[in-house]
Amino acid sequence: MLNNKSVSISVSDDEPEQLDRFRVRGRRKRKKHGRVSNGGFGRRTIEWLMKFWVVVVLMMAGGLLLFEMSRIVNRPSLEVVVNSEGNKVKRPSLDGVVDSVKSNLNRLDHVTRVVGGVRVNCLDILPDQELQHLEIPKAQESTAPVKKVVYLLENSMPRVGGNNLVYRQLYQDGMRFNLFTGNQTFDQREKSFKVSETAEVHCGFCNENGGFTISNEDKKFMESCNVVVSTCAFGGGDDLYQPIGMSEASLEKVCYVAFWDEVTVEAQESKGNRIGENHFIGKWRVVVVKNLPFSDQRLNGKIPKMLGHRLFPNAKYSIWVDSKSQFRRDPLGVLEALLWRSKSVLAISEHGARSSVYDEAKAVVKKHKATPEEVELQLYQYRLDGLPEDKRFNGKKALSEASVIVREHTPLTNLLMCLWFNEVVRFTSRDQLSFPYVLWRLKVLKNINMFPVCTRKDLVNSMGHIRKAKPLTS
Repeated sequence: MLNNKSVSISVSDDEPEQLDRFRVRGRRKRKKHGRVSNGGFGRRTIEWLMKFWVVVVLMMAGGLLLFEMSRIVNRPSLEVVVNSEGNKVKRPSLDGVVDSVKSNLNRLDHVTRVVGGVRVNCLDILPDQELQHLEIPKAQESTAPVKKVVYLLENSMPRVGGNNLVYRQLYQDGMRFNLFTGNQTFDQREKSFKVSETAEVHCGFCNENGGFTISNEDKKFMESCNVVVSTCAFGGGDDLYQPIGMSEASLEKVCYVAFWDEVTVEAQESKGNRIGENHFIGKWRVVVVKNLPFSDQRLNGKIPKMLGHRLFPNAKYSIWVDSKSQFRRDPLGVLEALLWRSKSVLAISEHGARSSVYDEAKAVVKKHKATPEEVELQLYQYRLDGLPEDKRFNGKKALSEASVIVREHTPLTNLLMCLWFNEVVRFTSRDQLSFPYVLWRLKVLKNINMFPVCTRKDLVNSMGHIRKAKPLTS
């Protein structure tokens, strides 16, 4: 029986759907206020900018003004110096050296690269303990075809030779060929490239009155050098950076020689860098050269760069470092790593940007480092001689950067340097253009170590030249 007090519950088929609707609504997420207000925020931003646009413009103008003022403050100041011709000229002051250049000074950290997935030093130099006991190897009999080099002398004034009209116009004033260089005719130039057991070649110092005068005291010191690291600064140019990273043993065996002219001496003394009574500034023996033979200081700089065998007649090895760099490795360790280990007689730095002589010629003209007429004359002669446009000669990269030159003084390398010097005298002073040509003509010189850019960076701290290249006028 049913109880009358029971409660009856009615159930319809529609209730499950209603319950489902309630559940769905319960699971909906509430919208965040941030999303709803996106349009409002953008609208308020625009309204604010329209209201305060004058303030915004003034703030931007003030920031630009502060930026330009900082550039003016950091710009190197100009100082007045006297050049080699006795004229007063303005140049960037040494006090204006930027912080990025200063940060390179006295750095000894190695430059590295990845080889086969492993990071190694670009210059594989011996450990310090082995460097302390490193000995200079005894000279062995050379198997090279050149056994002796005879340097030609001249007692007469140079003559302008050649049938090329442009050639006569460029050199009729005798500014390049002079008593120091001698007058190398085209026939003599061609003959100098023909390899024989006894080579005869112009190689500077052709006349005792030709200039590049060095005191007897300095000559005596230079004759005592067996291994030499050298640099030069003429015309009051770059500063003198002290070499670092050498062992105590190499200090006793290696000469450090810097060539200055009287203009550089005056400029350095004005900065407080005075040569001591012993002719030294730090580790550098400073040799003051008088009567420079060229009005072009770049050509004067080629004399110690290329003719080290003439300046240091008893030296067996030399390392040349451009004045823009600080040498920062042990010299004997460098000789072992770049020459002795690979049985090379010459090590020179590759060019980092280009490989072709003809591409480099375009860059030289574009950067105003030589006149178009000079460059075109040189390329015309090289094409006439058959210089190919190949990027490599004898398996070596054609173009060198040449700011660091490490070499053994042998008759063959001495001949190479003489031929190279004659080319920069005859044509442009841009030695990057002439080195591949000389290497191509002197095909017997095979054992050359063209080391990569990263090795050069490990050898030196680069500071850059103080004076920038300016357009030349004909």
